[in-house]
Amino acid sequence: MSLAHRACKRAPLLAALMATTSLVPHGAKAQDAQAVTLPVIDVSTPLTLLYQQPTGQTETTVPRQNVLTNTKAFSTWEALRDSPGVTLKQGNGARDVGISIRGSNARNGFGIRNIVIYEDGFPVTQPDGLSRGDLIDLHAYSGIDVIRGPSSALFGNYATGGAVNFRLRRGSEINGLDVGTEGGSFGYLNNYFAYGSHGENWDSSVFFSNIIGNGPTNHNLFNTQTLNFLISYEPTPNDRFFVKGINNTLYNDLSFRLSLNQFYQNPYQTNCYDAASSPLGCATQNFLVNGRNGARVPLTAFQSGAKREDRRSILGLRWEHDIDNDTVFRVQAVLDDKRINQPTGVTSAIGGEPAFNLVTDITGKGKLFGLDTLYFGGLYANMESQTSYSYFVKPGGNANLGSLNTVTPSRQSNWGLRSRAEVQLTDTLTAVAGIAAEYTTLVGTQLAYAYPATGPLAGSVTTRTTEANNFYLNVAPEGALLWRPVQEWQVRGRVGTGYGTPNVGNLFTLPDGSPGNNTQLKTQTNVGFDLGVTYSPAPNIFLDVTGFYEFFSNEIVSQVVINPTRGQQSFFFNAPKSEHRGVEVLGEWQFLPGWKFRAIYTYLNQIYTEYTENLAFTPVGQASRLASFNRAGNWIPGVVPNSLTLRLGYDVPDGPLQGLGAFAEYFNNDSYYIDNGNLLRLPGYQIVNLNFHYNTELTNNFFHKIGGFFEIRNIGNATYIAGGNNITNTLNAQGVQNGAAVLANSTGSIYAGFPRTFVGGLKLTF
Repeated sequence: MSLAHRACKRAPLLAALMATTSLVPHGAKAQDAQAVTLPVIDVSTPLTLLYQQPTGQTETTVPRQNVLTNTKAFSTWEALRDSPGVTLKQGNGARDVGISIRGSNARNGFGIRNIVIYEDGFPVTQPDGLSRGDLIDLHAYSGIDVIRGPSSALFGNYATGGAVNFRLRRGSEINGLDVGTEGGSFGYLNNYFAYGSHGENWDSSVFFSNIIGNGPTNHNLFNTQTLNFLISYEPTPNDRFFVKGINNTLYNDLSFRLSLNQFYQNPYQTNCYDAASSPLGCATQNFLVNGRNGARVPLTAFQSGAKREDRRSILGLRWEHDIDNDTVFRVQAVLDDKRINQPTGVTSAIGGEPAFNLVTDITGKGKLFGLDTLYFGGLYANMESQTSYSYFVKPGGNANLGSLNTVTPSRQSNWGLRSRAEVQLTDTLTAVAGIAAEYTTLVGTQLAYAYPATGPLAGSVTTRTTEANNFYLNVAPEGALLWRPVQEWQVRGRVGTGYGTPNVGNLFTLPDGSPGNNTQLKTQTNVGFDLGVTYSPAPNIFLDVTGFYEFFSNEIVSQVVINPTRGQQSFFFNAPKSEHRGVEVLGEWQFLPGWKFRAIYTYLNQIYTEYTENLAFTPVGQASRLASFNRAGNWIPGVVPNSLTLRLGYDVPDGPLQGLGAFAEYFNNDSYYIDNGNLLRLPGYQIVNLNFHYNTELTNNFFHKIGGFFEIRNIGNATYIAGGNNITNTLNAQGVQNGAAVLANSTGSIYAGFPRTFVGGLKLTF
């Protein structure tokens, strides 16, 4: 019996799913409903549909044919810019990209926070809320689902901004072997393969890539290998098993972040090898000569050996069982292990972070007051243990470790329940209601070491202990209405809630960057209102517009602090009240055969409405004092107010040149503040890319498809800021805030983006 025949046994449930779950993403053309049909394996997996495209949610699917083929696939930057509401920033490494939905992650210094990342429905975000983008290779995926807005009712802790689900290509989609290579400027080379096969009751796909190269900034060599696979097996018509695996190893030399003035002087840190003889604009940090205290010496990132050496391994198993034609039971377990070695500055973070995630739930079709209803309910639990060691780095190169700085053993656990109902009120109106409750425990101890200024080390080391034993209970309801009055229109309104607890690492850094007690941090929560309209009056026109207004309480905000003893640190604090509002627009117009115009626009207006910041200053000859500043009405730093993507392309629709195409892209990112006082603004930028590509099918050959592309990126060779971290305002001796001229010398903020680059690729399908 084929998989398609087995799927027919579940026809009542599948029909309900398709009626209540929009298979046309809010970001794909309504007229392409049949083109968006999911592979057979997906159709027999109802819960995956629920996670990919929850009814009433503001969502965009980035399909493979848009930006995952025929173009450079260096990092998540190349794909997720195709979704409104998403902004991106450069993280710690050339391929480490911070993903932000509605400004959710814009204020964090590295990694991805405040959104939840999945692959094929398996969590890639660890229980402490951290995800990394550099274990992702876009060549592996058939599509990416971007779910926008507070979504903790469905996705739990840390989904204050939404969720992203990456979908690996199925074996039936690959149906053979794809072998590809792409490379270009700065030594970039990515060799990859994808193998897929399938049978009557199984499907398997495996992807592997090896990526090497340099970022544009001096001392930015990277080398990463990624293995990704998904296997499904259906031993009976009512049972399906899925095995998911990801393994990523990463080596990345790191440059130090610049101040704004250093960026203007030397954006790519050219010739920044030796601090004593470096040109202007080279970032340095002050390292302890003996590796524990006393005298310091400035070193460049090249001299110190700043780098990241990380490994991430994920193994997941899911069992789905059809209790009857209308009910599916699921159990899913994921083991997730992360090992880090990160001498990124004057200190080095070393440790292991094993995690476990368990989910069990039921999805089914029934009646509520005589109305067709899709219901969902389940339990989940996850836990992460960490033992984090921080060492001082001392001169000598190759991240020469000195004495211990801090040791922090900790554990975070989350467990909760969630439920959801999607009710078909009429043929054109669907209502959604859901709720989740979650209990989070943070337990940890920080030992901070202090060393004698002079004399022998033995017997004179002191430690300061800080304990954390925090408990949080959070509840997240949601409700939505989806109205389809006619085929051309879809209107959706939604009220969603989100919550994000602190993680253990937030609890042990004081405002001056020194170790200490910051355990008073509270959970950040948000309530968001969405109103969206999708309009497709003709097969060649699509428009989707969403307005949102979100109210945050105790928003967790971070800023960079330069501590004289421990170097660059991140301090986290709660802003009592803030408001996030904005507009997201996606439009597409196929105005002539083969021609397509696409526009993506995001407007973000995010302000503090209640927040008083206390800053320290030292009057001449007096003790340190605090001055208070009311930040209400100020823009939240790090958030880009306006971003725009335009793409105009042409693909030969038929004839002997079919498969030949080209497109031009234009990106415009607005300037934005990076301090709470709104005194220093980083400049915006405009980028233009040009792409040429060709794909064709061959007959009577060993391989049956061939594809290739060539791109010129950043044609105008613009020098721009790809990532800027927030900085702390400072005061002069009179307690007055230093202006932009002083803040422009604050280091630890800026990475420059890629200058003009040339990239080409070739792929063969066997």
